[in-house]
Amino acid sequence: MKKRIIYLLLVLSVFLSLVGCGGNDTAETSGETEGGLSGKVTVYMPSPAGLADKLAAAFTEKTGVEVEQFQGTTGEILARLEAEKANPVADVVILASWSDGLTLKAEGGLESYTPTAVDKINEGFIDEDHTLFGYSASAVAVIYNTTIIPELDADWDELANADYKDMIAIPDPEKSGAAKDFLAGFVTGLENGEAIMESWAANGLIVPGANKAALEAVTTGEKAILIAGVDYNGYSSIDKGEPLAIYYPASGTVINPRPAVIPNTAPNMDNAKAFVDFLFSEEAQQMVAEAYLLPGVNDVKADNRSNLDEIPVIPADWNKMMGIASETAAKLNDICK
Repeated sequence: MKKRIIYLLLVLSVFLSLVGCGGNDTAETSGETEGGLSGKVTVYMPSPAGLADKLAAAFTEKTGVEVEQFQGTTGEILARLEAEKANPVADVVILASWSDGLTLKAEGGLESYTPTAVDKINEGFIDEDHTLFGYSASAVAVIYNTTIIPELDADWDELANADYKDMIAIPDPEKSGAAKDFLAGFVTGLENGEAIMESWAANGLIVPGANKAALEAVTTGEKAILIAGVDYNGYSSIDKGEPLAIYYPASGTVINPRPAVIPNTAPNMDNAKAFVDFLFSEEAQQMVAEAYLLPGVNDVKADNRSNLDEIPVIPADWNKMMGIASETAAKLNDICK
C-alpha cells in the first residue's frame, strides 16, 4: 500500500510540473516581451531611410515590439499628424528640425518624459520640460566641388568675393528646414548676418531646390560651392566617391538637434517611452554615428565626420530664430530671383 501511495504521488508531481510548463509556454506566446512590453509602436521618421530601418529592426529584436513606420520629410510628417488629429496614430514622432519640434510643443499635446540616459544627453539636446529629445543632430556647412576648387576655407562673408562670382548655391530655405534654421540663426547670431546674406545674392547666389537638388548642382559641377549644405549628406556623398569636400566656416554654424517627441495621445504610451529610451542607448547612438549624424549623447563619437566639439558654433536663440525664420527664408528667395 505504501509503495502504491508513493507511486501515485510521483505521478501527480509529474502532472503538475507539465501543467506548469504548459502555463509558461502560454505566457511566452501571449505577446509579452522584455520589460513587460507587448504589441507595437508606431514611429514617424525622416531621412536617412537606412537609419530609420536599422533603428526599427534593432528595437524589435531587443524588445519583441513591432515597429510600424511612416517615413517622409518633416513637412510630410507634420501634414500627416494634422490629418490624423481626430484619430491619432503616432506613438513617437521624429523630426529633422528642432524649430519644427518647438512648433509642435507650442501647439500643446506632447508628453513629458525623462529618458533613462538623460545624464548623457548633450547640453541643449533636451528641452527644460522634457518634451523634445534630440537623439541626433546635423549642422550645415560649406560643401564644394574639388574638381573646380581644389581647396577652400573661406568664411561666410568671403563667399561674396569676386573670386566666387556665380559659383555659389544654397538649398531653398522654404523647402529645407535645415537651411531655414541656419539663416534664422545666421541673421540673429551674427551682427552682420543679414548683410552677408544679401551680399551672396549680389554675387550670383542661386536656389536650385531643396537639399538634394542643391547638392546635386554642386556634385555635377553646375555650381562650385554649396552654402548651408546639410553636413551628413555631404559626408555620405564623399564616402561614395563624389568629388566633394566639406568644412565649417570659422565664424560658426548652426547645430540642429533632430528631436523625437511623444504625443500625449500615443495609443501605445509605454512602448513609445521605451523607444525613446532605446534611441539614447549605445547601440542606437552608434547607428546614428554610422549614418554621418552627430550623436545625441556625450559618450559616443563618430569616426566618419567632425564631432560636436570640433564644429565652430553660432549660439542659437531658438525663440528669436522662430520669430524671423519664415520671413528670412522668403526674403532670401526674393532677393535671389
